[in-house]
Amino acid sequence: MTHTKTPRAITIRAWLLWTTSFLALPVGGYAGTIITGRIDDPLSAAIGGAIAGLVIGTGQALTSSHRVRPVTWILATILGMSTGVALGSAAVGYRTALPDLVLMGALNGLVLGVAQALALPRRLGRRRWVWAAAMPALWSLGWTLTTLAGIAVDQQFIVFGASGAVLVTAITGLLLNRLLPVAASKQPTIIPSTAKVHS
Repeated sequence: MTHTKTPRAITIRAWLLWTTSFLALPVGGYAGTIITGRIDDPLSAAIGGAIAGLVIGTGQALTSSHRVRPVTWILATILGMSTGVALGSAAVGYRTALPDLVLMGALNGLVLGVAQALALPRRLGRRRWVWAAAMPALWSLGWTLTTLAGIAVDQQFIVFGASGAVLVTAITGLLLNRLLPVAASKQPTIIPSTAKVHS
């Protein structure tokens, strides 16, 4: 007999796969910090953001269920993070109080959101900008959760930690499913029958 996955199951699986990419945020931030140290000047912000963007973009591309073009998405994320971290951190004078991090996150998310929206398939038309509009609020939310979780944000990290990354990635996964539903496979999975065949 044959077995095909329902659209709902396919959607949930795509969301769960994308959500695993939350690991790329703290890993990318840590990788950038190893190279640049604290984010306390424009150069460290730009370089650290680019390194984090490389890791984040790669993680997201690998878990996107083939809905984004990997090279385009990764390059957009590198550019968005590099410019966004530099802009956001400079705008708040590299301070790390919660209001500063909320504003920094909003600016970082704005730049990143626009860059990634442009990397989404053109067939989405104006709907791509829903992604861009969501990122400032989500990036601010990520920094808020990380701060409230008691993480030592005064160390001037590049990106928020796992506590914020899980929720932000889960929400972006729902948004991505809405914008780019995963098409059901046309090839059913064959499950061998256990019934005996008599000739």
